Amino acid sequence: MARKFFLSLWILVGLSSGGGARIDGQESADIRVVVNMVQLNVAVTNKSGNYITGLRPEDFVITEDGITEKLATFAEGNVPARNVLGSEGPTAHTGQAVDPAVDPTFDSLVAGADVFILFDTSDYMYRDFVFAEDAISEFVRSLDSADKIAFYSYSRDLSRAANLTSDRSQVLRGVRSTVAGDSAALYNALLLTVKDAAQYTGRRVIVVFSNGPDNSSVVPPEDVSEVAQSAGISVYMISTQQAKLEPVSTAVFERMTAATGGKAYFAKSWKDERRAFASIQDDLEHLYSLSYYPKPNPNFGWRAITVTLTGDKARKYKVRTRNGYRLQPTRFSSDHKRHSPEDRN
Repeated sequence: MARKFFLSLWILVGLSSGGGARIDGQESADIRVVVNMVQLNVAVTNKSGNYITGLRPEDFVITEDGITEKLATFAEGNVPARNVLGSEGPTAHTGQAVDPAVDPTFDSLVAGADVFILFDTSDYMYRDFVFAEDAISEFVRSLDSADKIAFYSYSRDLSRAANLTSDRSQVLRGVRSTVAGDSAALYNALLLTVKDAAQYTGRRVIVVFSNGPDNSSVVPPEDVSEVAQSAGISVYMISTQQAKLEPVSTAVFERMTAATGGKAYFAKSWKDERRAFASIQDDLEHLYSLSYYPKPNPNFGWRAITVTLTGDKARKYKVRTRNGYRLQPTRFSSDHKRHSPEDRN
């Protein structure tokens, strides 16, 4: 039942991992499986949790379903991603033609990240509401100037208080305009936020501030997590000690953030909330941005991704990133262009 519901959501959301290169050889002339430039946010730390900087493209090994992939772009921190395939382009390394009209991501990765902040304004958040707003505002001000920010809030419904923008003042006005609501539909709101973030390329992260419980969503959290993974969006969650006391919420938050390459934090006080936001800001500054075009692969379902380091680095350092994605079936016309929504069944 849940899987059928998820498939309906997948069609509704219409997500893919990025642009798209077609896999030929399907039986239908009109149905293709889109294989996109897969984008990864990768954190590398030592045993003490300190970030490792200065790594090079050749230090990373990416496998998809056990198939070793070739890096297409590489960046560290907020610098623009650079092409590491060389003048040959992706075709020589994937064995697949890439249609620039369908896959614009190769030349569109820019500096900075798109950060979507999702704030819990349900009745669970009545206590210390102002302190939470202060922590979010401080986080907004701390982000790199290359980052763009969107601010959303939710209780039963989602409110887009500030769409993605470089204007910090617009975002801060959105933060201060929030008011406490009623019941909490976290996973409904998170799915819609993932849908919005998936419209962009490059590094995309969602930072959720939630008190934990969800008493109104109709979307299973596991399905939302899979959509975020497949879209290449890292999810960070900051919650209160109250959520830590609820084992179900704790487990869901930890699984979802780990699967997408993010982190989960459980704050005991408003000072801990600020420290958690500062930790996320530090994480964003030290992420490596890797991307690749998948080589031919007969698996048209869930694909497992593994990122490791070469040589002694593999034993000394820890790598954190998303663990896979699911391909999206897409309909094409006879001239290999996408049908308009009105033409789709």
